[in-house]
Amino acid sequence: MNRRQFLYLAAVASGTPLLAQCNRRQRLLPIQPLDRLSSSSGLLDLALTAQRSTDIQMGGQFAKRMTYNGQSPGPILEIGAGDTVRLTIVNELNEATNLHYHGLHISPEIDNVFQEVSSGASYTYEFQIPSNHPAITAWYHPHYHLKVAPQVFNGLAGPLIVRGELDEIPEIQQAKEEVLVLQDFEPNFPDDEALSTLAKRWGREGSVQLVNGQQNPVIDLPQNGLLRLRLINASASRIYQLKLPEHPWFLISTDRGAIAQPQEIETLSLSPGERAELLIPGQREPSDYELLSLPYDRGLAEMIQGMGDQAERMPGVAPPTETPLATLRYVEGNRTSPLPMPKALIPVNPLLKPSTTREFVLNHGIDATAGSTGFIINSQSFVMNRVNTQVRLNEIEDWHIINKASIDHPFHLHTNRFQVIERNGKPEPLLTWKDTVSIGGYESVKIRVKFEDYTGRTVYHCHILDHEDQGMMGIVEIVS
Repeated sequence: MNRRQFLYLAAVASGTPLLAQCNRRQRLLPIQPLDRLSSSSGLLDLALTAQRSTDIQMGGQFAKRMTYNGQSPGPILEIGAGDTVRLTIVNELNEATNLHYHGLHISPEIDNVFQEVSSGASYTYEFQIPSNHPAITAWYHPHYHLKVAPQVFNGLAGPLIVRGELDEIPEIQQAKEEVLVLQDFEPNFPDDEALSTLAKRWGREGSVQLVNGQQNPVIDLPQNGLLRLRLINASASRIYQLKLPEHPWFLISTDRGAIAQPQEIETLSLSPGERAELLIPGQREPSDYELLSLPYDRGLAEMIQGMGDQAERMPGVAPPTETPLATLRYVEGNRTSPLPMPKALIPVNPLLKPSTTREFVLNHGIDATAGSTGFIINSQSFVMNRVNTQVRLNEIEDWHIINKASIDHPFHLHTNRFQVIERNGKPEPLLTWKDTVSIGGYESVKIRVKFEDYTGRTVYHCHILDHEDQGMMGIVEIVS
């Protein structure tokens, strides 16, 4: 007897309709589009209200969340190169907050992580996107030190799209587009005070994995067409290892812009803060194809598994599991022949050789001058107004980043993009533009960065946001 026959007999015996037993398609809901706020006549003028809401649907249940304009994730902000943004953040939380425009190449005096927007106050950010800004998938989220992890984990994040040259490629213009904000969520996690010590040290995770606030939503894939996915890891700590079994998909863009030509991939790793864009051709047998989040060990999985049920009772600790994040469902399109993949995208020109090489060691330890709780870069924890690194405008530098800890530390640099040159001493096979790079336990990477266009103070840090809040961040000052 095969599985289908067994299900049929079980359904008959129980008097339950067969479709309710074995047709998963009926239980899946279509993805709900996020609100989209787009620039008009070269201007995006809007207000975002940060507030705590008690009736937000997350993963099919009502939850208490932090929201932008009553939504988690927040609305899509869509702009073009050269546009002006005038954004007022209204803080209705009972604590301070601010905004970071993660991925934008704008002045650190605007994208100012040291800005404080007090409870009950508002603040207006106004800036122009450079006319030569690449087309990217970016995002916005709070960056108020000591509150970054809880505010992002509790829902404060939203997509930010810059349109440009990549969007003008004919095949990409014809592709269906979806923005996927990846977040994890803990329904039994009432407030930050309940966070377990292990979760704070490791980096908090929720037991429920969501796409745009939904569990395993259905995304239509036009037959003979192309589906363009914009993926954003907006989780506080979770690293996603993604796979689309039995179906091809192609990487076309990373954090800071397109790659030279589509690259077929098997799995995609996204650490917190990383983004990627993919093209999926609708040229397979029409069916449902699951986008899976595979188990990933950030360095403590063996210990957590050894704790058994005790770990499940620790708020903010989630054992690695395989989870269907979304289901791609073939739908009839208007094409009788397949839409071809683009052969070329946007050239990635390698940066010239550096004038300076620096070393950054990520580790656990105590910096007595900072009152640190245990995370350091070059033996120092973050201190407000202490410049850790000074660089010169328009100089090119190599940064050798060494992780001497046993757990992952994704490294993020604000304002300027970089190219990953080496990993563990070996050349990186694919040349891309990045602003966040994942570094596993005891691994190292070499990045090359040109400090372009803007002077001022900004930061670099681990994007496991609990680690950032606990000191794994430094200030870089760009001088002329």
